[in-house]
Parts: sequence; C-alpha cells; structure tokens
Amino acid sequence: MTSKFDDLEKIASWNRILKNSSTGTIFITPTWQEIWVNNYKPQSDIYLEIVQKDGIDLGVVPLMDTNGILSFIGDSDVYDYMDFPVLNGYESLFYESAAEMIQSLKWENIKLESIPEDSPTLKLLPQFFSPNNFEVSITESDCTPLLQLPHNWDDYQLNLRKKDRHELRRKIRRLESSHSFKQFRCDLNSDSLDMYMNTFFNLMAQSREDKGEFLTDLNKSFFKELAKIFSYQESFNLYFLELDEQIVAACICFDYEDQVLLYNSGYNPEFSSLSVGLINKAFTIKESIENEMKVYNFLRGTERYKYHLGAQDKLVMDLSITRL
Repeated sequence: MTSKFDDLEKIASWNRILKNSSTGTIFITPTWQEIWVNNYKPQSDIYLEIVQKDGIDLGVVPLMDTNGILSFIGDSDVYDYMDFPVLNGYESLFYESAAEMIQSLKWENIKLESIPEDSPTLKLLPQFFSPNNFEVSITESDCTPLLQLPHNWDDYQLNLRKKDRHELRRKIRRLESSHSFKQFRCDLNSDSLDMYMNTFFNLMAQSREDKGEFLTDLNKSFFKELAKIFSYQESFNLYFLELDEQIVAACICFDYEDQVLLYNSGYNPEFSSLSVGLINKAFTIKESIENEMKVYNFLRGTERYKYHLGAQDKLVMDLSITRL
C-alpha cells in the first residue's frame, strides 16, 4: 500500500478546497481519511491527486485500487458520505479533468458509494465517460434523514407533527417529574477518553444486536482515534444521559461547519420504556439550535425515531462505471 497523507502541501490544498466546496463533509476531510487508512490498513493502492488548471487547485481525486476496482478511500460502513472535494464554481472543469485522469489508470470497474443525491458528481462525472466505451449506472443506496434547524427550541417543537410534538413533550415531562436526570457532554482528554468511549461502546452494544456485532476491536480502535483527533479539533461531541446517577444513553455527534452529524448512539434497554435514547438525541438537537447550527443530520438509516424528531429523507447514491 502506498500512502500519500505525508504530502503536507497536498493535504493543505485539500483543506483549502474543502473550505469553499459544495461537496464538503467531515467524511472527506484528509483527517478522517488518514485515520481510516492508518487504522484499517487496506491492501490497496492509494491514488490521491490534486486536479489543477491555470494554477488553481480545482479539487481532489481520493481513490484506492483494490484488485482492479477503483473506489473512494474508505468504507461505507463507517463513512455516511463519500465524494470528491471540489471547489465551488469549477465543477465542470474539475470533473472533465478528473475523468481524464481516472481513465488513464488501469482498472476494470469503478464503484463509488454513498454519494449525496445533490452532489455534482452524479450529474457531471458520467458525462465524460462515453457510452461507447463505458457502462455507467447510478443506483439508490440508502437514506440519511436530516433536519433544517429553526432559530429556537419552541419553533422546533411547533414544526413537529402534532402527535410527535405531544409525545416528545410528554416523555420529557415524565422524566422531569419522576427522576433525577441530566445530559452532559464529556470532556475528553488522554485520561478520560478510554473510560468514556468504553461506556459508549457498552451502551451501543446493548441497544441493538447488530451494533454489538459491529463493535469489533478494529472498529472500536477507529472510533477512539476519531474521538481523540476530532475532540482536539473541537468537532467531536460525546453526550451521555444520566438517570438517577446512572448513565443510560449516549450518542456521538460531529460538528462540521454549520451542521451537526449524529454518527452513532446507544442506550440501556432496561430504560427503553422511558425513551432515554430518543430524549438524549432530542437534547442534542436543542443544544445544536442554541449553538446556531443550521442542519442536524441523522445520517445513514431510516429508524423511526428520526422522523418522530422531524427529519426528512436525503438519499445517497452509488455510481458504477465499467469498461466495455
């Protein structure tokens, strides 16, 4: 495996592009991608190039070649979005140059997963792959429901469907009237990170069988490295809900520009009748509004609670290209 993440000039250019990019998301930052590569050590060749034209850095081509299959760097199991970082206003020029660059490589198939439905990648990149030489297909992959945040908590509740608004208020009142509870955001440092993250893993594993199966040692290591690096950058937030001095629910959120991304969560099923998982997430929405964030993204999956909390669907798509 060849890694290009030690090229500081290239990484600096990548970060500059993301600051003015319509495709930007925390998952395609060089930091996230380097953590993934260092943790999972894919047996792939990393292809990382900056596309330039007339002295302008237009975008990044972050791909890996695994036995003749080109894909984005990463894995859709731990990336909710994948895409090319592209400078606003230069999309057509970037994709034309990127397509030429990609076609010069040796590959049999391209499989680009988890591209947001509104990404210019889906519209522009296929235009530069001739139907005489390539077969291109775009398929729906999953949903990442999201919520446009209002200016205050009262407006948020009023925007919910009547039944959902009533249920949320009722559940919060029930906790307030019968239990001592609080939500707190963890102060992660070198002394506390392992303890807090292990508590999170325990709650995550308890909440659903498939989440427990997901928590391999390798995936736990990846989560901890994300927590370490992004908390230092003040982008990683771990929230716990404490009920009668017992931690009963947890969730991880990332901040990226004016968005909050709900990355994963868990709760103690002994307290499911009190909806502790949903209430913990609702309080993160409240804090997001208070912090003047614009969007709360529930990320991959169509769990019912997301819609009870006001989310609307956003699709992610897979783009496949095959040489004929």
